[in-house]
Amino acid sequence: MEKMIIKSYGSKKKTDIAHFVKVHSYARTIGKLENLDQQTLDILEISAIVHDIACPLCREKYGNSYGQYQEQEGPSLVKEFLKEFDLENHIVERVAYLVGHHHTYIDVDGLDYQILLEADFLVNADEMNLSQDSILKMKNNVFKTNSGKKLLDAIYDL
Repeated sequence: MEKMIIKSYGSKKKTDIAHFVKVHSYARTIGKLENLDQQTLDILEISAIVHDIACPLCREKYGNSYGQYQEQEGPSLVKEFLKEFDLENHIVERVAYLVGHHHTYIDVDGLDYQILLEADFLVNADEMNLSQDSILKMKNNVFKTNSGKKLLDAIYDL
């Protein structure tokens, strides 16, 4: 968390930091409520912290931070970012995979992936001021965890 906050840069630095801190908080909360094992929770938390690592680069390179560009650029940035930490290779690879898929809502292969999608949406729905209808569609089509659904209902009065 400290490294990601310090390394954040670009014109949207404060909002980027606030975003990943909120996503991390929701991800950790849902992960604990869903009783994830410690390694899966660790992967989820790291992924939540770094999930938007590519946003500044995408804004500079493409003029926006659309999900497809984040997924394309993110994994290599994550691998470089995590080099200084004493993490097993399979953990780094899974985090890179999750970052490379955190806007892809099909073929979700694991609770860490599912919870990252849910946590990111909980924050994005507010930041993007989404309509109740859009939020309900996401709940019905993407949300799978009971904890994520419960938080979504409570936050957005569903």
